Amino acid sequence: MKQVYSILRVIGLVALAIVLAEISLENNDKNAFEVYPFLWLIIGMVLLIAIAIEISAGALHSVLYKSLTPEARAQFDLTENSKKEAKLEWWRKAYKNLLDKKPVENEGEIILDHDYDGIRELDNNLPPWWLYGFYATIIIAFAYMFNYHVFGGTSQKEEYLIEVAEAQEAVEKYKKNAKGLLTANTVELLTGESDIKAGNAIFTANCVACHKVDAGGGIGPNLVDSYWILGGGVKNVFNTITEGGRPGKGMVAWKTNLKPDEIAQVASYVLSLHGTTPADPKEPEGELYVDPDARVEEVEVDMKDSTSVEIKMGYDEK
Repeated sequence: MKQVYSILRVIGLVALAIVLAEISLENNDKNAFEVYPFLWLIIGMVLLIAIAIEISAGALHSVLYKSLTPEARAQFDLTENSKKEAKLEWWRKAYKNLLDKKPVENEGEIILDHDYDGIRELDNNLPPWWLYGFYATIIIAFAYMFNYHVFGGTSQKEEYLIEVAEAQEAVEKYKKNAKGLLTANTVELLTGESDIKAGNAIFTANCVACHKVDAGGGIGPNLVDSYWILGGGVKNVFNTITEGGRPGKGMVAWKTNLKPDEIAQVASYVLSLHGTTPADPKEPEGELYVDPDARVEEVEVDMKDSTSVEIKMGYDEK
């Protein structure tokens, strides 16, 4: 029995160490032992220390027991046996109280008058453990009723919808921060120096053959003016680079050669060239693109030619 208790104490100590590691360490919804592999070493040390303590305690108990005189040893054994017997008796009484059944020799006291072909029925009491469980379910039912039907607690359906909304929000946040999952709907204009430099390198390696080094246009259109064949703005440019231009006329789709974050960088670089002056710019193609987030600051109309309208655009500071 002592060995069983020792094993249980060792297991309990190791389990406590594991629980404390999971609770106290930040692990970003992952197992702490995956994030911090060195914890296995610590748990191993805890296990060895616990085993050493149990062995040392057992050895000390053995030495002290052997050092007793025969009379003292007999008295010690008698005391220990009395303690064990008392514990066993307590468990026996608890077991009987939980069952509350009549001994076989006293069944005559609870036998009923019913007789079914010689079969008599006993009027046994319901086991207390069953009754306590039944009473507990009644209490829980009342608590549930008051919480959800009187005080307007969150129903299971509402909890489900809340969890779904939280999960969707988490997914969208992850997609927004994960560059590899960028789409035309989630991409944003990059203005950092490192992103612009990376976009310049990608443009130089892949785009200058058609658009020239200064993006003034060659086989492909001019990229520095305000006219766009498939729409301007970072989302449209990102989509055009990803999926390619017009069938049979435009450039190929670059989604197989460039990663989404690289496409975002080159699209942002192209837009950063807007308004620059190429050496030999190609004539504008497509339609004038007006950023829907821009505001009109000034409109100048040439009264001599009513078809000539100059629009100067500005951007709200955000």
